[in-house]
Amino acid sequence: MKVISVLNQKGGVGKTTISVNLSAALHEKGYSVLLVDADPQGSSLDWFASRGDADMLFPVVSCPKPNLHKVIADIGVGRDIVVIDGAPRVTDLSRAAMMASDLVLIPVQPSPYDVWAAEEVVKLIKEAQIYRPELKAAFVINRKIAKTAIGRDIVDALEEFEMPILDAVLAQRVVYAESAASGRVVFEDDKRSLASREVNRLAKEVLQLLEDNE
Repeated sequence: MKVISVLNQKGGVGKTTISVNLSAALHEKGYSVLLVDADPQGSSLDWFASRGDADMLFPVVSCPKPNLHKVIADIGVGRDIVVIDGAPRVTDLSRAAMMASDLVLIPVQPSPYDVWAAEEVVKLIKEAQIYRPELKAAFVINRKIAKTAIGRDIVDALEEFEMPILDAVLAQRVVYAESAASGRVVFEDDKRSLASREVNRLAKEVLQLLEDNE
C-alpha cells in the first residue's frame, strides 16, 4: 500500500480538488483507491455525499485524527493506494498525515501569498525527512492561468525551496468547480478534455515518484 497526502497550511489552494480527481485518475488506471478525509471541514466527504446515487468510484472515509499515521495501515487494508486530503494549517493533523505518507503533494496557486504560505509546510517536511529520508514531497501548481507572467514566475519562486516541482500543472478551468458541485470528477464529464488530460498527467507523474520510492 502506498500513501499520498495532499497538504498545505493555506486554505483554498485546491487540496480537495486535487485529492478527488487524482484518486479518480488512479482508479481509472486500475488501482484500488481509498480517499481519506483528514480535514475537519470534511470537503471530500461533502463531495462524496453529493454524488447521491451515482456509481461509487472509490470509497471516502473520515479520519481527522492526530493518530492517523498509527491507524492508516488498518484503514487502508486491501487498497493499493490511499490518498489523504489533509487539514489546512500546520497542526497535529497535518503532521500525522505526513508521517503516514510515502509522498506529500503541496498544491500551490500562482500567487505570492501561496508561495509564502508554503514555507511552513516545506520546513515541516524537511524536518520529517531527517527521520524518514524515504519520504518524498513535491509541489503541484494548481489553477495556473495560461500566458500570464505570474503563471511563469511561480516556478522560479518555488525553486528557492529546493523541492521538486511536478511538470504536471492544473490550469484554472471552470470544469473543476462544475464537476465538484455535482459530485463528479472531470473524467466523468469528458475523458478527453484538457482538464482530464491534466489530471492524467499528474497521476502518471505521481505513480513514477511512488515507483522510484520502492
